[in-house]
Amino acid sequence: MKKTRTKNKVYRIIMIAFFIALAAIILLPFWAIFIGTFQEGSMLIRYGLNLTLDFSTANFDNYIMLFTESGSYFRWFFNSVFLTLLQVVGTLFISAFVAYGFAVYNFKFKNVLFMCVILIMSVPFEMLMLPLYVQINDMNLSDTYIAILLPFLAHASTIFFFRQYLSGIPMEIIEAGRIDGSSEFGIFFKLILPIMKPSFAAMAILNGMNSWNNFLWPLLVLRDSEKYTLPIGLNTLMTPYGNNYDLLIVGSFFSVLPILILFLCFQKYFIEGMTAGAVKG
Repeated sequence: MKKTRTKNKVYRIIMIAFFIALAAIILLPFWAIFIGTFQEGSMLIRYGLNLTLDFSTANFDNYIMLFTESGSYFRWFFNSVFLTLLQVVGTLFISAFVAYGFAVYNFKFKNVLFMCVILIMSVPFEMLMLPLYVQINDMNLSDTYIAILLPFLAHASTIFFFRQYLSGIPMEIIEAGRIDGSSEFGIFFKLILPIMKPSFAAMAILNGMNSWNNFLWPLLVLRDSEKYTLPIGLNTLMTPYGNNYDLLIVGSFFSVLPILILFLCFQKYFIEGMTAGAVKG
């Protein structure tokens, strides 16, 4: 008994040490970027990012530049926030509707269609990019926010995750709603959505990260610089001469904050939703 307790204690210490080391490795890049926000762009080019702050050269010039001379930065920031919110809300609800249909209803070619969803998950976006671009042009949607949002509203990975989650919900709940005279939409909104809160939180974080960091597709369809998202806008600041690195480093640091806030808001349900979605169905 004593040996078992000792082994468990050693195992616990090893696991704590491992996760502390892992957290340090993950946080080091963020710390390096934070330190870089207090340095001039010329110093970053010459010496690169480092983990120690030289107080003799540290200053707040980059922060002053961000809030006074940043040009279109906050416009790009607002565009990214606006598109991410629309993308997350639209993707979650449309994907939830599709997944609910796969999980609850029986219809012709149901399994074949769900296999198509799984196959789409295995196709790299780079293979779909050209036909999507041609289709967007044919629909006269180029250089619009709709062109960015539309291709990802029914997201294959999100549909698969929701379907697996909903497969573990007892059908008696749905039958009880029908017996009470509730419509199919009423059952979905009043009975199913409250149960799906953990899965919604998990997918909100993942889809929010994907939308916020999306670079290639918006770069392809947008033309007007006023409509640029933050990743595209920050990319325009990179020049061979480094004259915009002061703004680039502090702008990159602030671009991390929305995703951090999103995770902190939904972390309560994140692990529960990911675990449930992984084992149900």
